Amino acid sequence: MLRLCTGRFRANGLSHHQLTRNLYFTKFSLSPRNFSQLKADTVEKSTETFASAVRPTIRNQVLFFLLGSTSLFLYSAWTTNIETASVLKTLQNQSSVWQVQSISNVDLRRFQQMELVKDLRSTYKYLNTQATEIPQLIRPYLNAAYVALLQPYADASEGRRLCWKICMLNTGIWLMWQFQRLKPMMTRAFVHQPLSGLSFTLLSSAFSHSSAMHLVFNCLALEGFGSSSIHTLTTLAGSAATTYLRQAQDKNAPAQLESTNSYHFLAFYLSAGVFAGLVSHIATARFQYPKLIAQLSSPASRPPVTDTWSSAVAAASSTTAKSVTASTTAATIPGSLGASGAVYSCVTLVALAYPEAQVSLIFPPVTPISIQTAVLGMVTVDLLGAYRRWRFFDHWAHLGGAAFGALYYYYGPSLWSQTRAAL
Repeated sequence: MLRLCTGRFRANGLSHHQLTRNLYFTKFSLSPRNFSQLKADTVEKSTETFASAVRPTIRNQVLFFLLGSTSLFLYSAWTTNIETASVLKTLQNQSSVWQVQSISNVDLRRFQQMELVKDLRSTYKYLNTQATEIPQLIRPYLNAAYVALLQPYADASEGRRLCWKICMLNTGIWLMWQFQRLKPMMTRAFVHQPLSGLSFTLLSSAFSHSSAMHLVFNCLALEGFGSSSIHTLTTLAGSAATTYLRQAQDKNAPAQLESTNSYHFLAFYLSAGVFAGLVSHIATARFQYPKLIAQLSSPASRPPVTDTWSSAVAAASSTTAKSVTASTTAATIPGSLGASGAVYSCVTLVALAYPEAQVSLIFPPVTPISIQTAVLGMVTVDLLGAYRRWRFFDHWAHLGGAAFGALYYYYGPSLWSQTRAAL
């Protein structure tokens, strides 16, 4: 320490003897007030240094969303074109009656549905041939279980089957949370911590859920608004997100054949989840984190001056209360996880596409209301929660998901068609 100080003061023209004398008199000439001010300045400078060192960045997260979402949509559009061309070629080879001009998207989807049923029947026959070693008494029960599981799968729409697969993935990740040994890894990889600097957790956290109730409600909402029909009391039955994306594709002029919209919906769903997490991350980095640093560096949070024994005892007794307050304040920047942001995008997309649809809560059952009224109420609650900094839900992620769903309703289908046409 002396060598470092010597070098610094020698630059100002002081000798070693002058330096030692100045340090001696400086050390013992500080009054309690000056020492308190020096201590406060040191704490403030160290706080500023800490704040600038660990301040959450948003550049990498924004680039992750832009590059990831663009790549995902390009790949999905390219895969859709390849699969459509393959189905179209197979359909034409099976019968000379079909002409390209007479084939519609309905024909392509019916053909794929028939191929799915054939594959399920082939699998059923194969399992029967492999079950010769199973006792004859158990075989009927296995056959019944197979039919009970795969018959709903065959009857379901393409969008519903995709949402079921997403829910199965969510359930698998939730099961991993139940193992105590895996929790440190799950916390790092499947929870988006704004202070961690990681970007891929914006995607992985969209499949992670903290509790069984959290998982069940998100999967129910995804299965309802992502794939299936919305039950209404009006004569016009609304459909869900995948149905709207398919209908928007069918309305293109000239007609653009599309054998499947699974890749389209998957790109929309994943991008919505990442965008919702990005909005939450930006809100934390630009609003919540500066407020936290300001609270920690405020004069009220600084340690008191202990000039006497009594003041030292009083300071020691108040340390516990202040540490509890600091830990409570730090808890205002928790990690974020869940599929709520992506589900909000589906709900908002459906509300704008089918404004006459009506919905009702599952628990408790209430009178159905307009879906736009329900979405407006949810957005209002999230705006209030973001303003009041409620911590039970990630309100910023909900708002980000709703914004993505609205933007995609107005611009998404046309951009998807243009991307497919350009590839």
